[in-house]
Amino acid sequence: MLHEKGVEQTTLADIARAADVPVGNVYYYFKTKNELVEAAITAHADNLQAMIGALDELPTPQDRLKALLNSWIDQRELTARYGCPTGSLASELDKRADGLDEAVARVMRDLVDWAAQQFQEMGRDDSRELAVALIAAYQGISLLTNTFREPELMAAEGRRLERWIESLA
Repeated sequence: MLHEKGVEQTTLADIARAADVPVGNVYYYFKTKNELVEAAITAHADNLQAMIGALDELPTPQDRLKALLNSWIDQRELTARYGCPTGSLASELDKRADGLDEAVARVMRDLVDWAAQQFQEMGRDDSRELAVALIAAYQGISLLTNTFREPELMAAEGRRLERWIESLA
């Protein structure tokens, strides 16, 4: 619901309806919407760690980075409808002064740090800059894919980024 409607437009009643539970059940676990948003950020962090764990099983950093790209491409239809789940949340929370922006920024930073490690394993001295460029390219194409409702934009950018990763080896 937070991804589909955004933080400001989602109510705890919306969450209860989507979960098919009485609204009191939602209030039992989440006294405020901020607690619910914190839980969503934690879920984003947990999902990222699980994904990184799976990617780290691949033999080369290039394979890992390209698999990351493919996971994004696989979500292109969802991205076309609602944007990047973490990026959209980060953008929305940045406008608030309650500290949740810092929590979601840590999730994004973990992704950048992981990507930087991959580029470093490829022998790149500019690994941090390359990681930021990769994540920025993804966030940018997510925005355009969502804005234009064109999933193929993400697929095309993913293919371009794969070639870019190959060229850096």
